[in-house]
Amino acid sequence: MAAAADPDIDEAPKKRGLMMPLLIGLFLALAAGGGGFWAVTQGPLAGMFSHSETDDEEAHDEAERPAEYTPVAFVPLETLIVSLGSEAAGQHLIVSAELEVDPAYADEVTTLSPRVLDVLNSYLRVIDLRELSEPTSLIRLRAQMLRRVQVVTRDGRVRDLLITQFVVN
Repeated sequence: MAAAADPDIDEAPKKRGLMMPLLIGLFLALAAGGGGFWAVTQGPLAGMFSHSETDDEEAHDEAERPAEYTPVAFVPLETLIVSLGSEAAGQHLIVSAELEVDPAYADEVTTLSPRVLDVLNSYLRVIDLRELSEPTSLIRLRAQMLRRVQVVTRDGRVRDLLITQFVVN
């Protein structure tokens, strides 16, 4: 009889050993679910996922109203013609652009346009012809040119650089 009692004693610790990870997993799942519910309803994500009929009405009203108009002015730059590679290659890059500026600074940026053209010309002269053949080259060049223009005109004056012509001839 003592042998029959021993297997029952051995099974009790095994059941408890299997039950503990299950209870810990259940507790963690409940805690994560409660934390997620709190974050979405009252925490940092409260406004992102709420949706009601008033939200639909507000969105419909916003769609009917025009967006806020931010006044802008455009300062055209002279067309740049830059030789690429060696003189024997005879290829040129033709770039036309306009600067998007705050109207209050349009005259000041127009006055600085010779400096802007100088910095753009200097930058474009060192561009390798192979770089221009890459699909993303225009995006990268535009960002580099805009940053150089903003340095020359001081930050806050030029919002964007709009390239209207970009031709390798």
